[in-house]
Amino acid sequence: MSFKAYFTQNKQKDLEQGLEKTKSGLFDKFKSLFLAKSDIDSDLLDDIEQILLSSDIGMDTTIKIIDALSDKIKSEKYNNLDELVLKLREVVEEILAGKFSEAVYPNFSQKPHVVMIVGINGVGKTTTIGKLAYQFKESGKKVVLGAGDTFRAASVEQLRIWANRSQVDIIEKGQDADPSSVAYDTMHAAKARQADIVLLDTAGRLHNKINLMEELSKIKRVMSKVIPDAPHEVLLVLDATSGQNAINQAKEFLKATQVNGLVLTKLDGTAKGGVVISIADQLNIPIRYIGVGEQIDQLQRFDAKTFITTLFSH
Repeated sequence: MSFKAYFTQNKQKDLEQGLEKTKSGLFDKFKSLFLAKSDIDSDLLDDIEQILLSSDIGMDTTIKIIDALSDKIKSEKYNNLDELVLKLREVVEEILAGKFSEAVYPNFSQKPHVVMIVGINGVGKTTTIGKLAYQFKESGKKVVLGAGDTFRAASVEQLRIWANRSQVDIIEKGQDADPSSVAYDTMHAAKARQADIVLLDTAGRLHNKINLMEELSKIKRVMSKVIPDAPHEVLLVLDATSGQNAINQAKEFLKATQVNGLVLTKLDGTAKGGVVISIADQLNIPIRYIGVGEQIDQLQRFDAKTFITTLFSH
């Protein structure tokens, strides 16, 4: 089974269930609004703006959406909720058009393909690595994990559990080991074992005075000494339940390290899934994967059009 096939099969139901809280909140508010109003005017647009903001789409992106929707209203006539929501969906699709394509996903031409996973503690970084490892393994890839988050208590143990569950190799040196040393050993092991993919965990914070971002840069330098151009990807994991704070977290990481893609976790646990739209618009970094449930196969590839269609279906 190919990488693409595994990450796209039977995912629509999971996506619908994962977005249920956001969808319910969004359309319950729309229905209440349209029961109370009969005319499409500036007041209605103000109310729609508040609904979008309550779904955590964010002020800048919401204003962009409302301005575009207003332009459409001036040139076209809408008679009911369904028609207006359809145009709202079209506006969001237009805003995100061209930001995502199949090209953002790696073709794994480089072997091993090295992915460094970054993000603050508590966003689901280790769990994301475990789920990715499992799904890559199921798609026929040979995977090696690197336990580079050596400062958080039990982090190495948690990753070891995921490695065993996914039946993939793990390189570890225990808690408080030098993360760069773990990265170095992981690169050598991956080459020796002819791995297809390396997933390297990193610290969300450090207990000592070393700047976290400086440590991440050091890890990247060490890896490239063993495997030129490594890491080939840097994935930043963000917690969707943190809403607009996720964007602030991303901006802090972007100040210090290049990020090639985003992973948004815990979408099933929030009614503010609209943050995905805001993140896509404001950060202009491809969203690679989204977490829509706790099961090992409920981390799925992100498709912007499918996401928007699902979010605005009712």
